[in-house]
Amino acid sequence: MALILGLRMLTHINDKNQPQMVDVSEKKISLRTAHAQAEVFLPDNIFELIQSNELNSKKGPVFQTAIIAGVMAAKQTGNLIPFCHPIGLEDCRITIEIKEKNYVRIDCIAKVESKTGVEMEALTGASMAALTIYDMCKAMSHDIKVQNIQLISKTGGKKNFQRV
Repeated sequence: MALILGLRMLTHINDKNQPQMVDVSEKKISLRTAHAQAEVFLPDNIFELIQSNELNSKKGPVFQTAIIAGVMAAKQTGNLIPFCHPIGLEDCRITIEIKEKNYVRIDCIAKVESKTGVEMEALTGASMAALTIYDMCKAMSHDIKVQNIQLISKTGGKKNFQRV
């Protein structure tokens, strides 16, 4: 049983106000997808390196490493977030592209055929890719900002979602 707060149900809180994992045993298996995004603001000196295709830090190629880190994190979401069900991702794709001057957009799209969705996996993947960019570039500037981490869409399960 979930706690009702206003008109919303908190599914991870039981009727005794204690934390709980959501029981998905009665749910049907379906194809579930989620698309999450994060933005990274890069100061001019780092952004200029992107423009010249020379964004390699002492730690290695920044965007390629961020993609790998994001996928690895998405696969570990159930170990990172206490009540997240561990799922075997069937696909996880991360793309990184220049959005506008000084901004890089990270997209993470995750898929699974399961009883539970993949929103948290997509959000974790996008977040970790963004944090990896920060980590690899922080020696050049601490003015980097990770921002606007958000779910863009999800399909499967009870209801779909599309950010407008």
